[in-house]
Amino acid sequence: MTEPPPKIRLTTTTRIVLNLFLATDPSDPLWGYRITEETGLGPGTVYPLLERLEKAGWITGSWETGVPEDRPRRRFYTLSGAGRQEYAALHAVRGRGRSPRWGWTPGGAQH
Repeated sequence: MTEPPPKIRLTTTTRIVLNLFLATDPSDPLWGYRITEETGLGPGTVYPLLERLEKAGWITGSWETGVPEDRPRRRFYTLSGAGRQEYAALHAVRGRGRSPRWGWTPGGAQH
């Protein structure tokens, strides 16, 4: 029996990572370490979140082809169409009657 996809809660951390996906050109995919560097979040936070987002269908992941000599293979992630729609819908519901607090913007500025 297959497990249902996990429900995604829009925590500050989730919004920070999803906003990075929205701000990144899809032809320049993200990988875990790059996400940690660009957001300032630790790997113990980012990698479990990526796993939940992928299981929920919000992002898609694929392994880098070939085996680099100087580093481990990367798992590249892109925001799926479903993920984009789900995030927009939850963002709209969450934002009603409140001012948004996003925590991360392109360029790393906190507000």
